[in-house]
Amino acid sequence: MKNMILKSFVSLAFGLVLVQGAFAQEVVGDGSTVVLPIESQSCNLPSAPPAIPDAPVKDDLLKAQQNVKDFQAAMIAYRECINLHKNNDELVNDPDLTNGNRQAITEAHNYSVDMEERVADMFNEAVRAYKAGLSKD
Repeated sequence: MKNMILKSFVSLAFGLVLVQGAFAQEVVGDGSTVVLPIESQSCNLPSAPPAIPDAPVKDDLLKAQQNVKDFQAAMIAYRECINLHKNNDELVNDPDLTNGNRQAITEAHNYSVDMEERVADMFNEAVRAYKAGLSKD
């Protein structure tokens, strides 16, 4: 399980590199490049929290729970940073943004949500494994 979780985190990081490369190369219908606006490019996508041991004990899960909460808070801050606008109407109507900028913001936002959900799923899987181990005793 530990190797699977570690591989998942590595895959997430590799996926981010690929996604960022795609942002710089894709062109949309209006001829604009899919790239985050300059202000959003300085936003740092948080790294996934440390892997949970294969056979976690209660203390491991409590530490992992805090790590996940910290990660989720960092992801919220990241999304606030990349989403220069408070709502979709402002994003759509901002004349300073190209369609490529809008697409890049949306893709970065969605990627961060997917990443956060994967981390939460891994934590929940570890909790279920822990509880299953308790029921065997």
